[in-house]
Amino acid sequence: MTELAKRAARIHQILDELHPETSSPLDHATPYQLLVATILSAQCTDARVNMVTPALFAAAPDAQRMAKLAPKQVLKFIKTLGLAKGKAKNLVAMSKDLVAKHGGNVPQDFAALEELAGVGHKTAGVVMAQAFGVPAFPVDTHIHRLAHRWGLSRARNVVEVERDLKALFPEDRWNALHLQIIYFGRAQCPARAHDPETCPICSWAMSGAKRNAEDRQRAAELRARKKTVKANKAAAAKAKR
Repeated sequence: MTELAKRAARIHQILDELHPETSSPLDHATPYQLLVATILSAQCTDARVNMVTPALFAAAPDAQRMAKLAPKQVLKFIKTLGLAKGKAKNLVAMSKDLVAKHGGNVPQDFAALEELAGVGHKTAGVVMAQAFGVPAFPVDTHIHRLAHRWGLSRARNVVEVERDLKALFPEDRWNALHLQIIYFGRAQCPARAHDPETCPICSWAMSGAKRNAEDRQRAAELRARKKTVKANKAAAAKAKR
């Protein structure tokens, strides 16, 4: 077993111990509702998506009813989310495609899913894994970040990170692992205000070079925030004159 394989196995064991339950963080009752919620989650927290989907699904619980709505009607339900206008258009277009091409059902096929409006590779992977139990390893920006932080991949894009992670972990564990990594990132390994020394994984898996790079980035972000605050105060003082 290579050192990288040993690292992956140890990480796998820790994730199983800390996050043994891996239910979807997006509230849904059907594959269609999971697809909708996943589209809405782009550049938005799952918690915020879960705040708007109850009313949306009460009005349009399936593709047939969503397809009958105008984007502006959908927008009323999701206006608090980022990129709401584009998402509203995509939901209606995606639903119309499902009705026209798939009888209103969500296809259990990566290629067919990725042909739908608003559905990329990651969204298709989430639906295939969580709705249909098909092995997939959806990689978002958070998993990308942790894969780098833990030395599991040096790839620069999510497609290559997905390839690297699939090669390191057993296929029958992919569906659970992608959720375990997300939950671990939220609870123990956040992007900011993170202390590697107290992290159950970073404390031994994160390289010194990576720690230094993150320290420099945090320092730069802090300087930028201080500069912005100072500029805002100066502008406010000038406006009062």
